[in-house]
Amino acid sequence: MLDLLYHCFKKETVASGAPHPDTELLVLKSAAGYYIGYLTKDGFPYSRESGYYATEQLAQAALASGKFGR
Repeated sequence: MLDLLYHCFKKETVASGAPHPDTELLVLKSAAGYYIGYLTKDGFPYSRESGYYATEQLAQAALASGKFGR
């Protein structure tokens, strides 16, 4: 778990080399908006793999297309 937290604090993404959390990409929500990212197996935010989207629908469309990035 500490290894996972270390990578979160470094603000790395799975795409840029952080260890994969063995969970699926999801559309998640924060105060800044919707984004595509991973949760830990315990359900905590792990990484943000995309920029922010104004709506959940835009984030879902980006996830479905596979065309997103930071």
